[in-house]
Amino acid sequence: MFDVIIVGGGPTGLFLACELRLAGIRPLMLERRPEPDLADKAHGLAGQVVRLLDNRGLFERCGGRGAPAPAPGFFFGGMPLPLHALGKENPMYLLPVNQRDLEQVLNERAAELGADVRRGWEVLSLSQTDDRVDVVARGSDGTETTLSTRYLVGCDGGHSLVRKQAGIAFPGISDDNVVDRSALIGPSDRFRFAPGGRVVIEGLGEIPAHFHRTDRGVFTLLAYDPERPLVNTAEWEDHPAGTFPGPGAPMTPAEMEESVERVLGVRLPLAPPPEGAPTMLRRLCGRNSRLADRYRDGRVFIAGDAAQVSHGPTLNLALQDAANLAWKLAATLQGWAPEGLLDSYGTERRACGERVLMHTRAATALMAPGGDVTALRLLFAELLDRTENLRLVAALMAGADVRYDMGEEHPSAPTGRFVPPICLTTDDGHERRLAELLRDARPLLLDLTGGDDLAATAEPWKNRVRRVTATADDAPAPALLIRPDGYVAWAGADPDSLRSALTRWFSPG
Repeated sequence: MFDVIIVGGGPTGLFLACELRLAGIRPLMLERRPEPDLADKAHGLAGQVVRLLDNRGLFERCGGRGAPAPAPGFFFGGMPLPLHALGKENPMYLLPVNQRDLEQVLNERAAELGADVRRGWEVLSLSQTDDRVDVVARGSDGTETTLSTRYLVGCDGGHSLVRKQAGIAFPGISDDNVVDRSALIGPSDRFRFAPGGRVVIEGLGEIPAHFHRTDRGVFTLLAYDPERPLVNTAEWEDHPAGTFPGPGAPMTPAEMEESVERVLGVRLPLAPPPEGAPTMLRRLCGRNSRLADRYRDGRVFIAGDAAQVSHGPTLNLALQDAANLAWKLAATLQGWAPEGLLDSYGTERRACGERVLMHTRAATALMAPGGDVTALRLLFAELLDRTENLRLVAALMAGADVRYDMGEEHPSAPTGRFVPPICLTTDDGHERRLAELLRDARPLLLDLTGGDDLAATAEPWKNRVRRVTATADDAPAPALLIRPDGYVAWAGADPDSLRSALTRWFSPG
């Protein structure tokens, strides 16, 4: 009998396995692919999830340098957001990392932590009783076996078998007329990248590299790797030709060139990537926006794309699903979870999924062709000139607008939100970033009061909640109780309210 079986070995499943190991649980992860997926997919992370990886010591391992710093700009609906105007209130952090490289880092971390990762195992079916879930899986040699677990988590993507077998509905909408084409190409003398995220194209001139909307569609040319830039187009077509794999023929370089010419109005010959470099030619017809009606069915949970799909930052959402669920599963398995803790996973994370679907669909609408949309973009640009509106959109895109209900009627400012970055001087005289104290994924009471009242209050929880005393110039409260997923469960200096929060989230000591 396993404690937790994770179905799906992409970033979500791997990060969940890492989080569970940090919490003292030994999960089994089953992945049908015999080897990690090297396909070119997502190209970066944005928002609070970047700081979550920093909390686990993975930011630099994924190519970041030092500590995460807010990005001076970003985009919404293809419109530039001058985030530098927000100063210290800028919530947008960026980490440009290819999904395959992120998976490699998480694979290595899972191995370091001793996670049981089994590749070449395909889950065929599942059934559950009051006390376990039985999983029928087939190994790479064709042998079928039944595995039993106390809890099962489906991290198996938008076509999730786990979600379907658990009977969890996946309502949503599909826009069948949007066609996205992508290709990795080689360098060319027909274009060059310019400062400020712009590109100069022969026969057209200088345009934004990230998003360039015309009356015929959207064009992007991104230099994640200057030796093999990524070109994308989005067009609205009456009769899409189908996707691949699936209905429709595979996309060709000529099709990509023709799409670029339709959108830009100039021919841009596209050279293939250098020999031996990863390649990609992808056509996706239609955009799905779907959200599971619940994230749990008995002992079965879903996370990541199994719970929500959109044309938006689903990887950002997925990793935070894993962090939210892991410590709650561990608390339940270890016998100290307060009543309702596991149910709070679905309550908290589904609300986040709703927000992402909302802003993803709004952004897609702002990029559609047509004069009405052009007028809407002009109005939206005027609205973004107001700092308060820019701040709202930035927080929405970064996930910084998320505030969980921590059970207090009048919570202080940071309660319920992802903990802000804080520079500390601990009692041993060392200067540390708060992120360095969150590497072990344990609950943390950061006590900056300089007194002993909170220490006495937290004493019964000392085996579950780590207490660190320090001083800080930029702390938002005298003390913070931080959950393993990085969210502030309580803030203040009152021992009685701290006791209530400790009891609510970590059971009586």
